[in-house]
Amino acid sequence: MFENKETQEKFILFAVDLKNGDNVEDSLDELEELVLTAGGVSVGRLIQNKDAIENATYLGSGKCEELREMVLLNEADAVCCDDELSPIQLKNLSDLLQVKVLDRTSVILDIFAGRAKTKEGKLQVELAQLKYRAQRLIGIGTSMSRLGGGIGTRGPGETKLEVDRRVIRDRIAQLNRELREVAEHRELLRKQRMESHTPTVAIVGYTNAGKSTLLNTLTDAGVLEEDKLFATLDPTARAYKLSTGQEIILTDTVGFIKKLPHHLVNAFESTLAEAKFADVLLHVVDLSNEKAPDQILTVYDTLLKLEAADKPVLTAFNKIDRVEERPVVKDLRCDASVFISAKTGEGLDALSEKLTEIINKSRRFIEETIPYEKAGIINKIHALGTVLTEDYRDDGIFIRAYVDPSFHM
Repeated sequence: MFENKETQEKFILFAVDLKNGDNVEDSLDELEELVLTAGGVSVGRLIQNKDAIENATYLGSGKCEELREMVLLNEADAVCCDDELSPIQLKNLSDLLQVKVLDRTSVILDIFAGRAKTKEGKLQVELAQLKYRAQRLIGIGTSMSRLGGGIGTRGPGETKLEVDRRVIRDRIAQLNRELREVAEHRELLRKQRMESHTPTVAIVGYTNAGKSTLLNTLTDAGVLEEDKLFATLDPTARAYKLSTGQEIILTDTVGFIKKLPHHLVNAFESTLAEAKFADVLLHVVDLSNEKAPDQILTVYDTLLKLEAADKPVLTAFNKIDRVEERPVVKDLRCDASVFISAKTGEGLDALSEKLTEIINKSRRFIEETIPYEKAGIINKIHALGTVLTEDYRDDGIFIRAYVDPSFHM
């Protein structure tokens, strides 16, 4: 469980601005949201403009002292860096500040630990936690007395912080074996879907864009909806009938975010692979978020890392119920786009039509007269394809339809 407001830890957030085009203030705004989602609260922030990050302490010596004064002045329980800290940076900052030191990765891992519900999700989170902590045993060891409870300590891996590297290596190997078994089961389900020729559409997007709400509205999936980052973690697959009657499989995926830790990308490889093996990507964008253009770029960068950037994309600009006038936001990489409200249902008919169009582009067009003794084929085409014309004639059923390229009469 996350802490309630009465037990919120107070954080000072900090970052280095390298003037490389990244908006550090926006990134810290997001880090503040992450800390809030994990159960903490930001009471201050510090930014240093530098040409390069200090290897030993991340910040320069003067800013380190300023950060220490901010901690004392605000009676902060912890500090959090917007970048991933190295073991030596973690150790030195912990020794200097005498409070808990976290970074963006550890906060995200902490949120994931609280969100994981399925066996696969828990295994993936523990693996990511152990890999992250194994590299930081020195830094973590020096601050164990200051860690106590709270953010950065919850999850399946929390009891393993003080064990040596050998034990952690053994546990990582065991987790990898268990996850391979889970991945094999997921791959089997994926192959069954492919063999059935049922199109698969993976819902992707920035975290909190409304992916779970959309899945629930379309399929009654019953996935948790919450206005927080990473509200849902475990992937869900549900059947959905398009307006033409054709059945597809909709799969939800983990929300993307800037600076998504590579530990998570690696640990969640099997679930993120849903995007890689999908026929179409349904890219959900929060139209009401002023940072939507940057979030769109982050999603495509992540898809590129997942080797899923070559898929047809339908972009759904979501939350139109939250804006009085539609902002000029474009996705120049998508094949088509629609404006929707997953909450109210507005625009979902258009979404179904666009999905049908994109799916049909990769399908084979047939124009056949099917004898009445083979009429059962018609039901199969209705289930797996898109029927344009169905005419009952003397010599059989004349049909015009789009079907999977491997479909045979």
